[in-house]
Amino acid sequence: MQMGKSGIKTEEEVWLSGLMDDVGGRLTKLAFSYLNDWGKAQEVVQDVFYVCYTKRRHVLELDSIEAWLYRVTVNRCKDVLRTSWFKKVIVNNDLFHYQKSAQPSPEIAAVTKGGNEKLAQLVLGLPVKYKEVILLFYYDDLSIEEISYVLKSNSNTVKTRLKRGREALMKNMERSDFLERSIDEY
Repeated sequence: MQMGKSGIKTEEEVWLSGLMDDVGGRLTKLAFSYLNDWGKAQEVVQDVFYVCYTKRRHVLELDSIEAWLYRVTVNRCKDVLRTSWFKKVIVNNDLFHYQKSAQPSPEIAAVTKGGNEKLAQLVLGLPVKYKEVILLFYYDDLSIEEISYVLKSNSNTVKTRLKRGREALMKNMERSDFLERSIDEY
């Protein structure tokens, strides 16, 4: 199929569009967990899909395209975090600390998706090394081996971070009275 006057998409475009529909939202949530900026996370994911499209012949030969996409997303996020522009403009911008809305932010809404907003805030407040494994394991349903591949870490390291991340999340939940309020709601 070729894109012509009739507006028919090529096979590659159909493939990429399906891939974007399948994992685009999860990649954006993953990118947000690193960047804490929804717009920047969307830009990173767009870049990841551009790379995927340009290297589609190589990508189609992979055992797990999804795991490769997660890995590229993590690497792109780390690249963004290393740039001095990001550190100066996003991280150090005090204006963002004073803006509060009655509505949950798009990133919180995406992570909760009908779940508990407070829990999502607690997860997103964890250190990156714990937050990333918790999001990949619980929200994206990746296995320990897949997470190990995505993060370029040993599977034992992933297991340890998952365990410590759960422990840190439980401590934060206890500190915020999350557990008592959740129990009282029932």
